[in-house]
Amino acid sequence: MIRVVLAEDGVLLRERLSGLLRRFGFEVVAAVDNAAALKTAVSEHAPDLVLTDIRMPPGYTDEGLRAAVELRRADPSLAVVALSQYVELSYASDLLDSGDGKGVGYLLKDRVVDVEEFVALLRQVVSGETVVDPQVVRQLLRRQRAPLSRLSAREREVLGFIAEGHSNTAIARMLVVSEATVSKHVGSILAKLDLPPDDDTSRRVLAVLTYLQDRSDR
Repeated sequence: MIRVVLAEDGVLLRERLSGLLRRFGFEVVAAVDNAAALKTAVSEHAPDLVLTDIRMPPGYTDEGLRAAVELRRADPSLAVVALSQYVELSYASDLLDSGDGKGVGYLLKDRVVDVEEFVALLRQVVSGETVVDPQVVRQLLRRQRAPLSRLSAREREVLGFIAEGHSNTAIARMLVVSEATVSKHVGSILAKLDLPPDDDTSRRVLAVLTYLQDRSDR
């Protein structure tokens, strides 16, 4: 019997998934509603599979995905499937690259149309295979072709503020960090975008143009 820790903040969907998994012979050893509880449950129960939503409390951004990446780093043999309504790219590549890409999956809720197929995919992941929704693959490939894919999540955030016209001082205040930290991020952004020092052009302007082009291509 495959032992599962389920993380889903929606109570109705959590109960439905728990019942579905049990009906197909899985043992749901814990069903939780946030990323912190997910990590605690994995530590306590040592499951064979983690099935987690992406956006969970408190921020409803990518808490579940970040928790999944942390769990795989701690135990690359732990099978993990991200099940989400969204394609969240911030840590998707890190998750899919973890554990040599084995025993991991990323599925979209709205595209799961056959229950038996869904259960079979979960079993494939537990057996060490990789299962990724084609829509996720397309967006990951598109991101890899984009210049901003080289930037970290925080660097993209800083570049977004620059594009809005904010100074380093203002960005530091909004992010609650030092101005030196912002300057370091800006330097890293310019280097990763291959914008070397040039007396004739403003590298910040070129970085903003790159950012705006990336936004327009989405």
